[in-house]
Amino acid sequence: MALWRIRATVDDRPGYLSVLTASLALRGVNILTVQVHTTEAGAVDDFLVDAPDALDEADLVAAVERGRGRDCWVARSEARGLADQPTRVLGLATRLVRDPDATGEVLRALLGADEVTWRPSPAGPHGGIGATTMLLADPTGGSFALSRQAPSFTPAEYARAQALVELAATTVRRDADRVTLVLPDGAELAVRPATGDDLPGVVALHEGCSTRSRQRRYLGGAALPSPTRMRRLLEPARGLTLLATAGSGGAAESVVAMANLLAEGDEAEVALLVRDDWQRRGLGSALLRRLLGHADRAGYAALVLHTQAENAPLLRTVARLGRPTPVERDGAVLTVTVPLAAAATGRVDAPAPADRGR
Repeated sequence: MALWRIRATVDDRPGYLSVLTASLALRGVNILTVQVHTTEAGAVDDFLVDAPDALDEADLVAAVERGRGRDCWVARSEARGLADQPTRVLGLATRLVRDPDATGEVLRALLGADEVTWRPSPAGPHGGIGATTMLLADPTGGSFALSRQAPSFTPAEYARAQALVELAATTVRRDADRVTLVLPDGAELAVRPATGDDLPGVVALHEGCSTRSRQRRYLGGAALPSPTRMRRLLEPARGLTLLATAGSGGAAESVVAMANLLAEGDEAEVALLVRDDWQRRGLGSALLRRLLGHADRAGYAALVLHTQAENAPLLRTVARLGRPTPVERDGAVLTVTVPLAAAATGRVDAPAPADRGR
């Protein structure tokens, strides 16, 4: 017995796939896996089969055609083809997370492409596929051009490939956001985007903050947020959460600050929590500026901060941005808006000392 890959198009109508598989079965061909790719021309069925040694490529093509298949492509396969497609794709995705520079090699392995090249010219908003070519948009700029003589590319393959390219771009952007921050007093911290795995460290951050710091962050609530809420803060549906960590990494690393950018509509709400022993050292200002830069690049119209009127340190931090910042007051809570459409100089309109805390 020998392993073969067979790809053929059949009419997307009830019973047509069974006719094709019956034709293969009559010749002793055992179907190991099958994938169905929906196209405008019909259903493209991709088989991995175990066929008798006596059958050659022409015999398999003839069996497919007798089973109402057309545009048949047949090629010998290897044992590694036995791995199911989801497992293969997950393995390739893991490789990309570890090495985004391997995008071209991953695309070649995913699609069996004859050639993969990166071009500085964009692919347009949607890229596209032809019978032997595929153009993928690279979110970091440029595009990937792929070619394969046979079999023809399908929309499903295009979607998988584009998803892997976007994963690589996301990894690149995440790595680019990992920086070493040097504070004015010479202390060094690592700043990076948060993930769900950071939940224990963020819980420890909240436990290490004073009641007053937690009240300022959550506008009166001193209790620790629930794990569910913390997870949402770590990985917001839209926006970004940055963590500042001290230590050499691993078990010795401790989270000393969290900065949240939570987007809603064309605005993004910002909130900071800095452990008490790291306050008044420039850390909050540095994190706020990084979130400001991210919001500018993402095209948000404004940043919004809700804070207690007595939170003078945060108001000074916002003032150091050097942008006009309108302030609205609702009792003891201030809403500070930082427009992002155009940079301008200005200072935050902090309440007069006599008004604070009333």
